[in-house]
Amino acid sequence: MFANIFRRKKPPIAPWQQGLSKTRRHLGDRLAALFGNRARLDAALAAELESLLLAADVGLPTTERLLENLKKRASTERADADLMGLFRDMLIDLLAAPSAPLRWPADGTGLLLLVGVNGVGKTTSAAKLAHRFKGGGKSVLLAAGDTFRAAAIEQLQIWGRRIQVPVVAQGAGADSASVIFDALQAARARGVDRLIADTAGRLHNKGHLLDELGKIVRVVRKLDARAPHEIWLVLDAATGQNALNQAREFCRAVPVTGLVLNRLDGTAKGGVLLALASELRLPVRFVGLGEGLDDLAEFNPAQFVAALLGS
Repeated sequence: MFANIFRRKKPPIAPWQQGLSKTRRHLGDRLAALFGNRARLDAALAAELESLLLAADVGLPTTERLLENLKKRASTERADADLMGLFRDMLIDLLAAPSAPLRWPADGTGLLLLVGVNGVGKTTSAAKLAHRFKGGGKSVLLAAGDTFRAAAIEQLQIWGRRIQVPVVAQGAGADSASVIFDALQAARARGVDRLIADTAGRLHNKGHLLDELGKIVRVVRKLDARAPHEIWLVLDAATGQNALNQAREFCRAVPVTGLVLNRLDGTAKGGVLLALASELRLPVRFVGLGEGLDDLAEFNPAQFVAALLGS
């Protein structure tokens, strides 16, 4: 199960190039062919560009915004403007705009809550993030807050042993808020830098399940009024525009502070990342570019766009 995850680390740029290969073929290469050496954004080119972006799951509102901005920029450039270059700069600006500083406390334990629907990879992401924080010199504790599935608790415990990070867990069916509360108490007592709490997957259209996330937030704030310091919504890139619908509902339920977009390497629907950045105005913190332990990459707009457009 874990064989692929512990393979040898790849060179720094390789995950971006390889991880975005499907989206690049579906969107980036077609954009390059569409623009070619054309310097004028006429109605025909705009219509082709709109169709291409919509097919790549960029979504209508973001597509319209990009087209409008490109028309404005192209109209102010000289006659031989590089439309592809202008578009590249626009994408970087779009993805960089929602940046926000992380809210880790200057001292004490920083609590990160991972939320999302079933099957998006929250438990694996928790372990990968713990490994990354530990590698950066931080002490880490994991909390098995997905108490609906005994398998999820066991999976996190297996991860904990493999990456040598302790896990606070109770039995299946325990109150998730209580588990995370106890874990925060333990982390504070031990002087741990980061507590990463997994939570059960819950459907974004089930209000009572989302309300349980609100309960977790209320309970941990009895210990620390600023907690959770970060709440990251984990999404599956392969779901395309449905990821955007999920994000809207979770943002209504809890104060989401960032996004983790998993399985970007396994889909041609990476264009949804543009819609997420444009419509939600939330920073993308990490993206999944492969199955390896080090393939959860810190998001970098310039590297993403370079890999997407093949330049």
